[in-house]
Amino acid sequence: MNNSTDLSIPPSETAQIDRFIDALWMENGLSQNTLAAYRSDLSGLNRWLRSQTPRETILSATQVELQTYLATRNNRSAARLLSTLRRFYRYSLRERLIDADPSARIASPKLGRPLPKTLTEADIETLLNSPAVDTDLGLRDRAMLETLYATGLRVSELVTLEINQLNLRRGLLRITGKGNKERLVPLGEEALLWLQRYQDKARPELLKQRLSQDLFITRRGSAMTRHAFWHLIKRYANHSGINKDLSPHVLRHAFATHLLNHGADLRVLQMLLGHSDLSTTQIYTHVARARLKEMHAQHHPRG
Repeated sequence: MNNSTDLSIPPSETAQIDRFIDALWMENGLSQNTLAAYRSDLSGLNRWLRSQTPRETILSATQVELQTYLATRNNRSAARLLSTLRRFYRYSLRERLIDADPSARIASPKLGRPLPKTLTEADIETLLNSPAVDTDLGLRDRAMLETLYATGLRVSELVTLEINQLNLRRGLLRITGKGNKERLVPLGEEALLWLQRYQDKARPELLKQRLSQDLFITRRGSAMTRHAFWHLIKRYANHSGINKDLSPHVLRHAFATHLLNHGADLRVLQMLLGHSDLSTTQIYTHVARARLKEMHAQHHPRG
């Protein structure tokens, strides 16, 4: 075969990549999937280099060539690839296979924070109406879903709630969040209604005269777990025809986004979510703006 069209990686180059992969495994104990990703990244670059200049190899690549190759990727893919290249060239420099690291002066691509997934208000209404509230477990599940959407709690905060943290008369929850910071979170009328019904009817039936300080309990009388509640949400989403990847955290995002869409102040939202830094809360303004743009495009005559 003519060398000018042969893009296969020479054995010497493959061996060099193999030695690097072996070093990663021995020094860092990385998983086989991670090692396979490193190998794929390096082999892909090597093939691209040979398609540009048949005698070019990964060890002789220049900074400009690496930047050109990275420019063919989206920012997230390029960032991961650059991380691979930096590790490979640092290793090659240490092993004295190269005199200089061509990746050293390449700036990392700027990654925008991914927008959190959320649900429409119609999706939420469908989900909340999914549990069969004529059963004790269904009544518990409805109370949990209503509480999560009404308060935006982290799932760990929800499943570890104890009776003494709930004040039904004042409509408040006392939450101890990250960093042992305490906050008071108001409950809406719907959440209060379902919590009251759950406490009066379902919880005593589930406890069967056993004692527990946990607010939300299983049929065995033990506290609800994060994993079990995650499965509950998945099940209710499937039963109600919501074809979205749901998790308890998505309901937290929905709580925040819907509040902003209805005019809530960002600093109030920060306190309700228990964020220590306002910049963490500001991601939801992007979600709200995205929703407003979507509504404008859909309903405005010149959208």
